[in-house]
Amino acid sequence: MSWIAMRMLIGDTAKYLGLIFGISFATLLMTQQISIFVGIMKRTASQVLDVRDAPIWVMDEKTRFIDEAPGIPEGDLERVRGVTGVDWAARLYKGQVTARLEGGEFRAVVLFGLDDATLVGAPAEMIRGQLSDLRQPDAFMVDKSGYEYMWPGEPLILGRVVELNDRRARLVGICKASAPFTTLPVLYTRYSIVRGFVPGQRTLMNYILASPKRGSDPLQVCVQINKVTGLAAYTQEQFFWKTIKYFLSTTGIPVNFGITITLGFLVGAAITGQTFYLFTLENLKQFGVLKAMGVSNSRIVGMVLLQGAVVGLLGFGIGIGLTAAFFESTKNITHLAGLYLVPEAAVGVGVAVMMIVSLAAMVASMKVLWLEPAQVFRG
Repeated sequence: MSWIAMRMLIGDTAKYLGLIFGISFATLLMTQQISIFVGIMKRTASQVLDVRDAPIWVMDEKTRFIDEAPGIPEGDLERVRGVTGVDWAARLYKGQVTARLEGGEFRAVVLFGLDDATLVGAPAEMIRGQLSDLRQPDAFMVDKSGYEYMWPGEPLILGRVVELNDRRARLVGICKASAPFTTLPVLYTRYSIVRGFVPGQRTLMNYILASPKRGSDPLQVCVQINKVTGLAAYTQEQFFWKTIKYFLSTTGIPVNFGITITLGFLVGAAITGQTFYLFTLENLKQFGVLKAMGVSNSRIVGMVLLQGAVVGLLGFGIGIGLTAAFFESTKNITHLAGLYLVPEAAVGVGVAVMMIVSLAAMVASMKVLWLEPAQVFRG
């Protein structure tokens, strides 16, 4: 019976290819949009994950997400260090400034001011230069994508000079960093000189990075910091999700992507369902002959489901392949860096595709179940 079902399916080449195309297109649309959505959401808090040597973030209690942190007094650093369970704490500045390039062009950049003694929060991987070079006067580092944004098409050269707040800064290193939400260059420098790189403000430090003592629960340490200092303290994971939830609740990103993903599901279901139904109608005579020969309804339904499973798997495979090819071809484009095929999206879309195919096959098989075998022999 399986061989007969496959012969019936492949025999109508146009509808066979139409089914595969519909499922492939739906798979491509849904998987690509879900992966891009996940990538963009991860970008909103990517700089939280980039800090690999500090499990705890401390900030003003009114902070809603990573890019909206008001300054906190320098004295709070010592207060955090004195909290029971805290092993060490270091200051951090994060903000957005405007850099002036050698040719007079301006670029908005994300600027990090790292603790002078520890350089906590520094990039984990260097491409040019060394992390210790940050200790040189007026030194800064930039991420590779940011370098390509500031000096497009030019080789990676150290020693370039830019102006930050009318003060000279010299490039001493190029590193790898996760792309931020706004795809701006990410610059790193020392906290002691960052005050000259930003407009004057009363309080410069807006984050404190801390680590719990060995054996201490980071969550409990965060609670203790909040209780003693009145500052908000989050583990890295908590702050990551806090930032993502902010963008999910205050922007139109989820709605727009949700509409596109839903349309992909509906288009796939409509094309597959209609084509599969028409395919079944045109093969009613063959199914009637099989029923007249004594083939049971359950066996015939199994044949229809087999046909659906075959086109579903082929269409899904082609769609996932096209999605993977898309992300592979765009991985070196600066503003698309970091976007990739999310495995969970592939699995979820695979389940959705099989639901579409199963539903279409069941609807189509209803016509077969109601068919009287004698009808196929009437003139």
